[in-house]
Amino acid sequence: MRLDKYLADLRSGSRQEVKQKIRKGAVTVDGQLVRDPAFSVRTDSIVTLDGRTLQYREHFYYMLNKPAGVLTATEDPKQETVLDLFPLQLRRDLSPVGRLDKDTVGLLLITDDGALNHRLLSPRSHVDKVYLVRTDLPMTADDAVAFHEGMTLSDETKLLPAELSITEENPHEALVTLREGKYHQIKRMLLARGKEVVYLKRLSMGSLTLDPSLKEGEWRELTEDEIASLRID
Repeated sequence: MRLDKYLADLRSGSRQEVKQKIRKGAVTVDGQLVRDPAFSVRTDSIVTLDGRTLQYREHFYYMLNKPAGVLTATEDPKQETVLDLFPLQLRRDLSPVGRLDKDTVGLLLITDDGALNHRLLSPRSHVDKVYLVRTDLPMTADDAVAFHEGMTLSDETKLLPAELSITEENPHEALVTLREGKYHQIKRMLLARGKEVVYLKRLSMGSLTLDPSLKEGEWRELTEDEIASLRID
């Protein structure tokens, strides 16, 4: 592929920005200084930019600890979105995998890998998602049974069986495991049981678990092991 496309694909800048860097002599290919943006490179070429060796990647994968008050969307004219939390040069073609409500926090996978995005969200995949939930009223064993048996909501929405594991020390707090992602699902399930959700945080999605070192609003790239595990799930 063209050298300028190679660098732009690696989020090293816009096409025009990387062309300028190439012409200024900031790039080498296999040890050779290259000033031609149209120079042909292979994905296994050894490319350096400003002395830093780059490694070509077809896709990018990020773990975000979503904060409250931010929309799970790629763009919005009036409100901040999860992609606004990333530097501008990284945002191209990225999108969130699934969605979290505006007031829900926690794990959100951001990627440009459309095939993985589709597979993780496919109803046939039944990818487990684990949430920490807190409610205004204490939860009970009957609530856990209702979740386990599968619920039908007031609008006739039928839900797959889910798991509600109430914290022994605090009946206002529980872990919920879902195998689907209906609109406001946990909130609607607990509301049907007479409880209001006051806090909701996603902890994991399939094999991917929220990094406890990430503060709300922070993100990091997935490790190779995390990426491989998601592909296997």
